[in-house]
Amino acid sequence: MLTTPALSLPVPTHTLRRALGAAVLAIGTLLSGCAALNTVTSEVSTHGQWPAGRPAGTYTIERLPSQQPPTPQQDEVEQAAHQGLQAAGFRPAPEGATPEFTVQIGARITRQDRAPWDDPLWWHPMGYRWYAPWPGAYSPFWAWHMRADRPEYLREVGLLIRDKASTQPLYEARARTDGVTAGSSALLAAMFTAAMKDFPATRPEPHDVSIVMP
Repeated sequence: MLTTPALSLPVPTHTLRRALGAAVLAIGTLLSGCAALNTVTSEVSTHGQWPAGRPAGTYTIERLPSQQPPTPQQDEVEQAAHQGLQAAGFRPAPEGATPEFTVQIGARITRQDRAPWDDPLWWHPMGYRWYAPWPGAYSPFWAWHMRADRPEYLREVGLLIRDKASTQPLYEARARTDGVTAGSSALLAAMFTAAMKDFPATRPEPHDVSIVMP
């Protein structure tokens, strides 16, 4: 019994090129989409007069009385602040060494429950709505409905850098975002990084800074 070998037809070169181009485009779109999902945009404002020519140096975080004793939440905020400071060129002072700067930090997450009347243009708290089985038709039935609004969270971080020797405040930075969740430690780190993005320049007017989380 003879077996007929399978035919292998050559694929035109221009077809291969189109297929490869489409694959590259799809991968690029996927990667850009992933980057967009991991991008945090914060509203940042910075203040101060950093000494001209003075580089970032060693620092230690100075806890306020209200931050004593430290809690797991405080440790989480401090770790996030470390990432932002180190991204700007600062280095934690070795244990036992005198730092060049002290840094005071803070973070606040506020839940805001929106009321239906906050957006009167789309206010449908409860009542009747006319439904039709298809476009242009009229239905004799009314439907009872109620609108539910999700809470919003306002997230804020801030830091103040002082000269250790003179205690003079040199640089202050703040960042804020909002969203439908309280966020995470990675989001806090991105916000501190955004707050220090301008360093050593200052921009008191609120402006957007975007950071891609790893």
